[in-house]
Amino acid sequence: MPTEAVLGWDVGGAHLKAACLDGAGRVDRVWQEACPLWRGLDHLDRALDRILGELAAPPAQHGVTMTGEMTDLFADRKSGVQSLVDRLCHRLGAEKVRFYAGPEGWLNAGSARLRPQWVASANWHASAALVAARLGEGLLVDVGSTTCDLIPIRGRQVATASEGDAERLAAGELVYGGVVRTPLMALADGAPVQGRWLPLMAEHFATSADVYRILGWLPEHADLQDSADGGPKTVAASRTRLARMVGRDAAELPEAAWTELAAWFADAQLTRMARAARQVLSRTLLRADAPLVTAGTGAFLGERLAARLGRPTLAFPALLGEHADPEQSGWCAPAIAVGWLLREDRP
Repeated sequence: MPTEAVLGWDVGGAHLKAACLDGAGRVDRVWQEACPLWRGLDHLDRALDRILGELAAPPAQHGVTMTGEMTDLFADRKSGVQSLVDRLCHRLGAEKVRFYAGPEGWLNAGSARLRPQWVASANWHASAALVAARLGEGLLVDVGSTTCDLIPIRGRQVATASEGDAERLAAGELVYGGVVRTPLMALADGAPVQGRWLPLMAEHFATSADVYRILGWLPEHADLQDSADGGPKTVAASRTRLARMVGRDAAELPEAAWTELAAWFADAQLTRMARAARQVLSRTLLRADAPLVTAGTGAFLGERLAARLGRPTLAFPALLGEHADPEQSGWCAPAIAVGWLLREDRP
């Protein structure tokens, strides 16, 4: 087990997240940096520079997990994993980097290039493995900017046989809907406005960030990407974008009408999550008092999901003991998890 600092990395398609664990295994600091990887690997380099530039000393080891291989920058996931492995080894030092391969454990760079299917999109398993080690039974609910993971824990084990994203989608364990980047047309095909049901514009006019900004639920610094129209990230601008979804201008209706519409979209998203959670719980029966472990920038939706399911909640940071930032520690669960798992040398 390392006695020096370990850095965990979660390389996503829209964000780069990192967590520094000190020699005693405590979470010393976490980072979330905008990294629109679909626009080029130079965005990854800049995000790496920002984080590495703030370290007092280089860590002894780096643990890496990723989902960025899915972006359309790459021809397929295999080439995406291989490109990211090469870039991270170049930047961090191949001898110091290990790649998380879920139940298969840790791989060096050479093995990761040869077995990209094990490395691709394994970040959910890392978070679940940490929860399993510290909690006997529960449902991990990690709601991020783009997706929601619903992973059952039972007998201190990650209680799923799913491997790739296609299996997880079919099993209800991966829901494509988050609290920042999800286009509203992906949540519904119509919505109630002034007592009438209006079809939605099939355009990228507004995102879930607009919904939760209007409702006052979106945490500060959660939205690091451009808005749908490239405009400001204010409540007024979010109302403008939301109104476009139903063919209106924001000034045509009172502010309360747009707040009500935002609340309807929030409920629609929660209903999708609840349906998937019920599917997961129908397959893996958990004790009635087993909590939902809430994580991600959308942990507030996890809390509402728990209320709908009639279960208690446990915030992911509560499993960590002392840490630098309770809110962002929850946002960076996979990065913290791979750092901790590497220190413990656990698969």
